[in-house]
Amino acid sequence: VSYYASCACLSDTWRYPSFFRTIPSDAFQARGMARLLRLLGWVWVGLVSGDDDYGKFGVQMLLQELQGSGVCVAYSEVIPKVPSQRRIRHIVDTIRGSTARVVVTFAIAQDARALLEEVVRQNITDRQWIASEAWVTYSTLSSPKNLPSLSGTIGFALKKAIIPSLGPFLTRLRPDGDYQKSDPFLRELWEEMFGCSLGVDLSMTQSSRRQCTGTEVIGEGESQYADVSQLRATYNVYKAVYAIAHAIQDMLACRPGEGPFNGGQCPDIWKLQPSQIVHYLRGVNFSTPVGDSFHFDMNGDPPGSYDIINWHVTPKGTAEFVQIPHIASLPVCVCNNDDDHDDDDDDDDGDCVSPPSGRSLCLYAVLPVPLVPGMWCRRGGLCPERFWSNPDRTACVPQLVDFLSYSDTMGIILSVISVSGASLTSSALATFLYHRHTALVKANNSELSFLLLLSLKLCFLCALVFIGRPKPWTCMLRHTLFGISFVFSISCLLSRTVVVLVAFRATLPGENLMRYFSPAQQRMGISLCTLIQVLICVLWLSLAPPRPAERGGREGRGPRVVLECEVGSVVGFSL
Repeated sequence: VSYYASCACLSDTWRYPSFFRTIPSDAFQARGMARLLRLLGWVWVGLVSGDDDYGKFGVQMLLQELQGSGVCVAYSEVIPKVPSQRRIRHIVDTIRGSTARVVVTFAIAQDARALLEEVVRQNITDRQWIASEAWVTYSTLSSPKNLPSLSGTIGFALKKAIIPSLGPFLTRLRPDGDYQKSDPFLRELWEEMFGCSLGVDLSMTQSSRRQCTGTEVIGEGESQYADVSQLRATYNVYKAVYAIAHAIQDMLACRPGEGPFNGGQCPDIWKLQPSQIVHYLRGVNFSTPVGDSFHFDMNGDPPGSYDIINWHVTPKGTAEFVQIPHIASLPVCVCNNDDDHDDDDDDDDGDCVSPPSGRSLCLYAVLPVPLVPGMWCRRGGLCPERFWSNPDRTACVPQLVDFLSYSDTMGIILSVISVSGASLTSSALATFLYHRHTALVKANNSELSFLLLLSLKLCFLCALVFIGRPKPWTCMLRHTLFGISFVFSISCLLSRTVVVLVAFRATLPGENLMRYFSPAQQRMGISLCTLIQVLICVLWLSLAPPRPAERGGREGRGPRVVLECEVGSVVGFSL
């Protein structure tokens, strides 16, 4: 039972059938980050991840969650596992040069430290950082010298809990009288906390250190060692121990004949099999002494739950990890021209400016409003449907509507080819009609030739229906007219080819194969093939007809809307 392995790859029960954990899968964290970005309206962001499973899988899942959400990714950079100063500078230059003011990081603390030290060195102070749980509570990064660049950081942290009686227990610990046999960890901790030595031979210790008495008092909460108010990974260990304890308790409570194994058998506690322990672990469901409900899902994962942390700068200039009760309680600055901001000329450009330190729990960063679909213009708020902010973000302008029109180059070329082909076919048809009584036309199977020329003319003309603004009737006419005309033409051509083949094969006297391919049979074959296509089109139009659709707009991340016809039913379109 792991307490700190959060990679979503470990949820694969095929590869890890006996793996359990008390830390949520990173899939929950990625989902929470995506929801946070959407809620705060941050739709133009950069991604930075570590070059390991934690970073790779985390960013991959975050990108999946962001698909179709309206959040755009400006860049995605990877921190190398062996930090290279040149590579780190390249990543920081990308962050500095991008217009994305929000940076989402999915990296362990060591990787994040390598990046953020360079960010602080280059004095980049206009970015809003979104931290993963691996470094959001990392005290080394929240030192006062880093706060000009990192103040206002928001991140997801493991849930914390105050474990009952743990604080008093820690303060009661004392080294044994025989210091040489004391717990090595406790000895080292004691010497570090009180600046003394527990060594019997003072010559073996630093001369500047006094000898410990062993009676020194650790006040509860007075040191990092005895501070039990920020236990996060420790709480996961606590839950792991309780999960195993409950599994053992359920196993011991098994009654013979009512067990979960073959024939109602109970496990032999003296010959336990791993699969038996796994069975009972999967079924644990309990409440911890601090009141949290806990269980494992089918993948061995616990319920996904995080604390949202905001780095708040105290009046002393230090960082305070302030827990936000709910995502909805995050204050979001809105671009407007309220009277509260009239006295600040810097606010006139519509950017979001952070409040002064200590005024409120806010996101301390200057966040220019990104130019993205449906987002804010500087002075008018959210642009309405069919409108877009202009390049200067001073007004909303109508979105451009794009479709294949007769004025487009492709539309002109298609129209010329269609009309030319129809004209040539009409000329040939008129010539055949004018000379229909001649022996040459009669010998050329005039009736079938007329039908073939008519079908070819329809095939040329149906291309014109694909030009122009899509409408419900044109969308239905486009594919159905082309399908019927094409089948009509192929049927005529096939019938004519069969007649020619039969005529050349009838070489023996007395053979009368042509009686099976008389003009009546030819008309029947053409009509039958065309009728089948007509029935398919009627069913298509009745059940799932083609219809006008828009591609672009708010989902297209651009000021242009493309009008097109959706086929409705893929099966109908294919047939």
